[in-house]
Amino acid sequence: MKLSNTLLMGGIVGAGILGAVTYYVSTSQEALPETPPIPADKVVKLDKKLPVLTWQKALPETPPIPADNPQSAAKIELGKKLYFDPRLSSNGTVSCNSCHNVMAGGDDNRPVSVGVDGKTGGRSAPTVWNSAFLSVQFWDGRAPSLEEQAKGPVTNPVEMGMKDWNAVVKTLKAIPGYQPLFKAVFKEENPITTDNTVKAIAAYERTLITPNSPYDRYVKGDITALTEQQIQGMNTFAQAGCLACHMGANFSGPQLAMGTGFFQKFPSIPGSEYDTKYKLLEDTGRHQVTGNESDKHSWRVPTLRNIALTAPYFHNGAVATLDEAVRVMAKTQLGKVLTDKEAQDIVAFLNSLTGEFSEQTMPRLPGTPGKSIISD
Repeated sequence: MKLSNTLLMGGIVGAGILGAVTYYVSTSQEALPETPPIPADKVVKLDKKLPVLTWQKALPETPPIPADNPQSAAKIELGKKLYFDPRLSSNGTVSCNSCHNVMAGGDDNRPVSVGVDGKTGGRSAPTVWNSAFLSVQFWDGRAPSLEEQAKGPVTNPVEMGMKDWNAVVKTLKAIPGYQPLFKAVFKEENPITTDNTVKAIAAYERTLITPNSPYDRYVKGDITALTEQQIQGMNTFAQAGCLACHMGANFSGPQLAMGTGFFQKFPSIPGSEYDTKYKLLEDTGRHQVTGNESDKHSWRVPTLRNIALTAPYFHNGAVATLDEAVRVMAKTQLGKVLTDKEAQDIVAFLNSLTGEFSEQTMPRLPGTPGKSIISD
């Protein structure tokens, strides 16, 4: 693959790229300038390994694992069954996978998800893939861990609709096959509990990692992994200031201690036509959790991993295409109006963040011979 001098800046010349972030984060309405050519003496031949810039990091193949919930094959398999089991919902129709489909991009590709009895909420389902790298969960960061996140939807009246977790535990105990599975993992006299249930689900979710994307391979030294357009898009992404929020291996901010969230205002520059077109100011985000005025319209920064597969976009699922989402972010967060080429190049780069998905198979769920435990 032939790479031009201009494009080689993405992998070779570190000076100026990160500095450009500061200069281009402004309220100017001008389009971004073209990346300047690299002097001939700075161009590295393609048979040499390209150095990686300080912001370029490959996705680790294992996420942080909490000390109080170590992984085991039996726990992961139990968690997988629970994740796919719709009997954790009030009418037996909705499972975790209904809204966070691991057979696809980890969401449901709807603006907002459909819960029990056709009810809908106000926010789009975020992807579960690579969520183990997030330091807090939900769009508003209200859950400090995957374990705590798993508790929420099950008893949410518009999602899975169970009355409370006592009802969930009662349901699980009424399914004979779950008792030995819980017993094998937790070694307790009464192993079917709320905490053990969410620990198992979280253990399964921590296996949902998508490493080895074209971007990851490029960062590891495979200079053929990205196209010329993707490299140009990577440069534009950095120069525009996108790294101010979407940094780190997961493109979701710095790796913070679990329970410590990384939040940003959206929109950070209100007043554009997008505010009303896509109803960006109707939901106050983090403010609904804390009640603090300073948290109005603050959101946990989402991952950009596999972003090409998780349309529609943003917390309300209001934007249908990735190209439009890129333009909205440039205007509302950076005060920039992108040219068509700039937007297309960034979209091409974001497509390079689609990783390799581990094969997922539907688990066989424990039955209830001779009866149903699902009520009308």
